[in-house]
Amino acid sequence: MLSRLTSGVTRAIEDAISETSALFFDPVVRLGVTGLSRAGKTVFITSLVANLLSRSRMPQLRAEAEGRIVAAYLQPQPDHSIARFAYEDHLAALMGPEPHWPESTRSISTLRLSLKVKPAGFLTGLTGTRTVHLDIVDYPGEWLLDLPLMEQDYASWSATALGIARRPGRAEHAGPWLALLDETDAAAPLDEIRARDLAARFTDYLAASRASGLSSVAPGRFLMPGDLEGSPALTFSPLPKPERARSGSLWRTFETRFEAYKRLVVGPFFRNHFAKLDRQIVLIDALGAIHDGPRALEDLRAAMAEILSCFRPGQSSWLAPLLGRRIDRILFAATKADYLHHDQHAALAAITEALVAEARSRARFRGAETGAMAIASVRATVEQMVSRDGREIGVVRGRRADTGAEAALFPGRLPAEPGALLAPARSGAETWLDAAYSVTRFAPPVLMLGPDGAPPHIRLDRAADFLIGDYLA
Repeated sequence: MLSRLTSGVTRAIEDAISETSALFFDPVVRLGVTGLSRAGKTVFITSLVANLLSRSRMPQLRAEAEGRIVAAYLQPQPDHSIARFAYEDHLAALMGPEPHWPESTRSISTLRLSLKVKPAGFLTGLTGTRTVHLDIVDYPGEWLLDLPLMEQDYASWSATALGIARRPGRAEHAGPWLALLDETDAAAPLDEIRARDLAARFTDYLAASRASGLSSVAPGRFLMPGDLEGSPALTFSPLPKPERARSGSLWRTFETRFEAYKRLVVGPFFRNHFAKLDRQIVLIDALGAIHDGPRALEDLRAAMAEILSCFRPGQSSWLAPLLGRRIDRILFAATKADYLHHDQHAALAAITEALVAEARSRARFRGAETGAMAIASVRATVEQMVSRDGREIGVVRGRRADTGAEAALFPGRLPAEPGALLAPARSGAETWLDAAYSVTRFAPPVLMLGPDGAPPHIRLDRAADFLIGDYLA
């Protein structure tokens, strides 16, 4: 304990020294890009960097509109212990002759983009340019789901996880694991074969839940174990609590492994990465959840509320490196806005705001500025109007990801009032009663751009201005 405390204090002092020195030279903004499966984190980062390097598509980034961004360039990796975000590979996937979506995030990575800017206002022309470093931190959304575990013990986590697994929409995925639990005595001495079987069936349940569109799939490392695969820290599952459990029992062993998971996986991630962020964008695949039905939408809402309770929002200041960093701006962005005609974007943004209303209220109370909007990191469709039953309907046209064929689609009309979706979702409805919503996955567009071109997008410039615009002033 003393060793860990000393190590933590030493790291804090080192961070404070390095970060405080940066206050008097070039500012560094640490932007966290988070979101659950299918939200499009990799595509967002790739398109954001490409469009900041070539800013012809960024008119609503105020510093660019005012002509104050002199240059933008990628820097060498600032942290030698973390993988570099494979920007060039991902951009080639999006903008090659046969474009395709890049691979999803599998581990943590970072990228530093530096912007040379002129000051705004009366200082323009009086002082020289300065450099703002943007450190983008990319990590799997499943890791985000682990943060609430820090506030739980094994007994409370087990009780909650078992309750969730028995809910409608989950029980069919959890059946084999729950059946094995019924045959297991948690107070019996540890049997490693039974322990591995329980962990394997629990992992299968989490994977099936995610594949069906559900969001709450913690612990996240069970689905992407990396070098921890097969280790005791990943060989446990929730158990019904026995009346009495001795040392060496299955319950006590799993309890110890749960604490090891928090210590070895969740704690370092929070301490070394998450707790150092200045700004946060939370990408949300609201359309995908709506397509999957009321249960998926409610699961997404509950997961976001739990995740965002771990944020430490609040107004940042020049003392932040000494007192502890605070996320002072959070943007909630519904992705894939290009799957809808623009006349439905406001409804999509309103649904997103309603999904994260609790978290936004908490963040504003603590002094953080929040925003919500509908975006498309890469615009994969074009809009057109078609006649149906004597009236004009706005549809989107693009290349289907499954066949590559061109298709014009109308996914359904979102309600103007978010409660029309959230109310039945929270009440446990199995299907949407009044309408059907479908989402067809589109492939990236075939682009004929020059070497300095960047992918088309929807509101990426507004998102960038919200997240870092004040640093460029």
